[in-house]
Amino acid sequence: MALPFYALIMAGGSGTRLWPLSRRRHPKQLLRLAGERSLYQLAIDRLSPLLSPERILVITASDMADGLMEQSPEIPEANFIVEPEGRGTAPVIALGALCAERLAGGEVVIACLTADHFIGEVKRFRGALQAAAKVAESGAIVTLGIEPTYAATGYGYIQRAGKGAMQAGFVVYRARRFKEKPGEETAAEMQKDGQHFWNSGMFIWRTGTVRAEFERQLPQTARALLKLKPTLGTEAQADMLARIWPSVPKGSIDYAIMEGAHDVRVIPIDIGWSDVGSWASVLRALPADSDGNVLLRGVHVPIDTERTLVSAGRLVATIGIRDMIVVDTPDVLLLCAAGRAEEVRTVVQALQQQGCAELL
Repeated sequence: MALPFYALIMAGGSGTRLWPLSRRRHPKQLLRLAGERSLYQLAIDRLSPLLSPERILVITASDMADGLMEQSPEIPEANFIVEPEGRGTAPVIALGALCAERLAGGEVVIACLTADHFIGEVKRFRGALQAAAKVAESGAIVTLGIEPTYAATGYGYIQRAGKGAMQAGFVVYRARRFKEKPGEETAAEMQKDGQHFWNSGMFIWRTGTVRAEFERQLPQTARALLKLKPTLGTEAQADMLARIWPSVPKGSIDYAIMEGAHDVRVIPIDIGWSDVGSWASVLRALPADSDGNVLLRGVHVPIDTERTLVSAGRLVATIGIRDMIVVDTPDVLLLCAAGRAEEVRTVVQALQQQGCAELL
């Protein structure tokens, strides 16, 4: 008999590279970058035909929880997990798997997803999730690998091994290795060789597999969460989590678990995916005019302007501009070369050092 299928949506990121639209009190997952629905709501929408709201868990930070609950009233309040402080995706996934088992009353297959992705081909994405869930029943860890469309140096990559096997219309390969953010020359080679895929950060596995991998590779995290288990669903849960969480080692799931995992499979997919990690990725992901310009909000009069993103509450006129980001808010104006969009976080760091909390 197939195990129940659940999803964990990780929605705790601060989104500093999308400043000044993304702020502490209104982070990027709550932003409406593509229509009337926020990135977080789009993540829920993508799952709704597959999963009832009772089977969707959301893990986030305390200062974001109210905003997420307001945007998704259909998800039970008990399905929201508030992380006392940021520790990285590894402990978040271990905690989410534990909470899913409590809700289900036993082991489940869980899809670990994020709240800040663009996905254009939603129907194919759902099909890939269903195929991955069937593969995960065997105990394998399944990741969705994005077929690279350019030589990206800001993404991690997954290399496939051997011949693939078909599962519900998708090819499934064994994963040979994970490789983090390569240089330009290496990225160009990997884009062309047909063996490497972008690491989407989406993983599908049995909660028993999650537990076994953490016990083997991160025993300190596994032991800490054992202390939490008796309090799950009780009034004591929040206090116990607050006590044990600072002792849990920080770490990303890619470094801490996936690189050393026993059985990882990859399903390559082309679904119009973007992780919306920076303004440059928003510029690439959203529909553009014939000159490659993207208007997020406001009015833009482009004269001899190409590949420029504008988000403003007033009219913006540009002349002779190429590859630029223009984000105008009531208290901040950001002008940034698109090729340096990753450096927006350094502005945030500078403002933190200067004590300008009101702008963060």
